[in-house]
Amino acid sequence: MTQLLPLAERLRPKLLKDYIGQEHLVGPNGVLSKSILAGNLPSLLLWGPPGVGKTTLANIIANELKRTFYSLSAINSGVKDVREVIEKAASNDIFINKPILFIDEIHRFSKSQQDSLLGAVERGIITLIGATTENPSFEVISALLSRCQVYILQPLTETHLIKMLNVAMKEDEYLLSRKIELQETEALIRLSGGDGRKLLNIFELLVNSSLSKKVIITDELVQEQVQQNIALYDKTGEQHYDIISAFIKSIRGSDPNGAVYWLARMLAGGEDVLFIARRMLILASEDIGLANPTALVMANNCFQAVNVIGMPEARIILSQTVIYLATSAKSNASYLAINEAMELVNQTGNAPVPLHLRNAPTKFMKNIGYGKNYDYSHQNSGNFAAQEYLPESVAGKKLFDPGNNPRENEIRKQLKSWWNEKYNY
Repeated sequence: MTQLLPLAERLRPKLLKDYIGQEHLVGPNGVLSKSILAGNLPSLLLWGPPGVGKTTLANIIANELKRTFYSLSAINSGVKDVREVIEKAASNDIFINKPILFIDEIHRFSKSQQDSLLGAVERGIITLIGATTENPSFEVISALLSRCQVYILQPLTETHLIKMLNVAMKEDEYLLSRKIELQETEALIRLSGGDGRKLLNIFELLVNSSLSKKVIITDELVQEQVQQNIALYDKTGEQHYDIISAFIKSIRGSDPNGAVYWLARMLAGGEDVLFIARRMLILASEDIGLANPTALVMANNCFQAVNVIGMPEARIILSQTVIYLATSAKSNASYLAINEAMELVNQTGNAPVPLHLRNAPTKFMKNIGYGKNYDYSHQNSGNFAAQEYLPESVAGKKLFDPGNNPRENEIRKQLKSWWNEKYNY
């Protein structure tokens, strides 16, 4: 039965002395080691990349302190699940055995889900341990963040990973039945990227793929087997950037099929929905802009909605917004305008504000010409007054060029009617 469990699960240590890595937290002088020794554990957030031991550390803390341990995953748990655990915890004698509630991927909890934890943390009904791969200052509500200590976990080093492999070969019953020789480890270490779970998954794949009882691990074998058998979606690696690039370019290219496909790839790989929504917010302005100003409203509403709702329902809102953005008219005129304006500022420096545009709150300022000859637009027909709004050194410079779409063609027409030759594109 044990063999049916993944190797990483079979090897999960239960005692602090067997834990590999994070010496700054659990070494002899580590802050968590001291808290465990004193038996005085605050609510805390473990922030670090995947596979560095966040879940394992939470289990070890509960085991070392002999505390009741409740575990929830933010992917498939809601407010109801949180409240049920809190009710169970409240029924215990918290002065004798204050339970630990561990929430994996706490950054995926919506605001309302995180709010449901506050009262229990404040009253000391539970000690909260949250695990997150995302910066908690962005993903955890401030009220909860202020009640937790944040501890940063680092990627595992080559020394840690080699030690993990040696432990596996010495202690795992199934691996002991095979004759395994670690001839080369460079490819294993590189592909794991400091992720212990990924390392053990690849190692187990290599062992199980061998038809012979004897397994010789080489870099060539690793490359061959990993390419054939593992479809990785690494949230911090090259594929992460390739897929988000394909997603953005599909929307920009007005292909809803491609856009929804890449959205599905990211969701299947566990990508943070708020990261996806943030990228659509940027795209709505950069690639659609004035061609359809409602696109930014849609993208912003999408960001707010997925933040409140979370997965799995957030996928529907994301899909609706992706399709809307992909099928919208496109324009990057605003994007190009600000880029050109920034470049102009870099080239021309701090050009003085024309006197007629300056504020004149005092009599002295009025006497030296501040605000003189300023023509107040609303006192003119059509609420428009033809006057120069750029510094003298760059007067007449064109920065905004409307895109070729129905809405911006109307903007171009309006600018021509106001400015004649100045905006004659």
